[in-house]
Amino acid sequence: MSEKLRVGILGATGMVGQRFITLLADHPWFEIVSLAASPRSAGKTYEEAIGGRWKLDIPMPEKVKKLIVRNVNEVEAVAAEVDMVFSAVDMTKDEIRAIEEAYAKTETPVVSNNSAHRWTPDVPMVVPEINPGHLDVLPFQKKRLGTEKGFIVVKPNCSIQSYTPMLHALKEFEPKVVVATTYQAISGAGKTFEDWPEIVDNVIPYIGGEEAKSEQEPLRLWGKIENGVIVKAESPIITSQCLRVPVSNGHTAAVFMSFEKKPTKEEILDRWANFKGLPQELELPSAPKQFIHYFEEDDRPQARLDRDIEGGMAVFAGRLREDIVYDYKFVGLSHNTLRGAAGGAVLIAELLKAQGYITKK
Repeated sequence: MSEKLRVGILGATGMVGQRFITLLADHPWFEIVSLAASPRSAGKTYEEAIGGRWKLDIPMPEKVKKLIVRNVNEVEAVAAEVDMVFSAVDMTKDEIRAIEEAYAKTETPVVSNNSAHRWTPDVPMVVPEINPGHLDVLPFQKKRLGTEKGFIVVKPNCSIQSYTPMLHALKEFEPKVVVATTYQAISGAGKTFEDWPEIVDNVIPYIGGEEAKSEQEPLRLWGKIENGVIVKAESPIITSQCLRVPVSNGHTAAVFMSFEKKPTKEEILDRWANFKGLPQELELPSAPKQFIHYFEEDDRPQARLDRDIEGGMAVFAGRLREDIVYDYKFVGLSHNTLRGAAGGAVLIAELLKAQGYITKK
């Protein structure tokens, strides 16, 4: 029997589900054994269920084409086949909360790409390089759920990873005010240019709910565990605008920041260059060797040129300079469906495995 953990993907036919499949098809620690989706896809082979809706620019892995898709609502049947599941289901938030808890209560760990549980007080929302310590809340969550091995961990919004890691590396200087405008790729909406022609030659200055996430989710990453729940940080003050732009993959951010203890430009570049988190220390399979890449060129980072560096799992910064209103400004970039979505969730699962939270059933 394989020593790999058996994994299932909930919402396997959507764009993030497809990305999970490509990342896990040849993963050294995980083996895809179950794909689940809506009842209309259930009973078909994965290839049949997808039809012409494969959205990625890399081919569907051969090993999943003939897997029979399960009904995601048949929780016990799916859970019986797997050691853990990745969740990317397309449901209402109430439905997502209910189904993810149902899987957890079968003693199946859930690593979710969805936003439904990001503010559940005892559910850790994790970027492994930033707040791995929030996993310490899991015993409290398991007590609430009545489980021994089952739990839920979520990853944050994809766009905040284009600027939050850079701010985190500068925490010693106490950022106090941050202005972040994000220019977000269409894959963040699960779209391609083929099925969203209206975005070509266009910018849409509104993404529902995105600005509140951009302003509040970093504060939860920087929060503390108190009395079995995660309490968000009070600072810095973050204000944002979020625009949808005609880019396939890669969220860009224009960021202004002020500090209680203003660093020099050299100190900022030093902290970015030398920042390492627990994934780098543990050498997790999906972890980038260099988490934050800084470009000296004035015209970088660029989504098309830079988003896939280190398998799309690094984050990128450039154009750091002093500002006449704030202390500094810079441009950030991250790959939204890799670091920001499925890849970030896989990295969380690797950390959970490395720390003994996920084991074979």
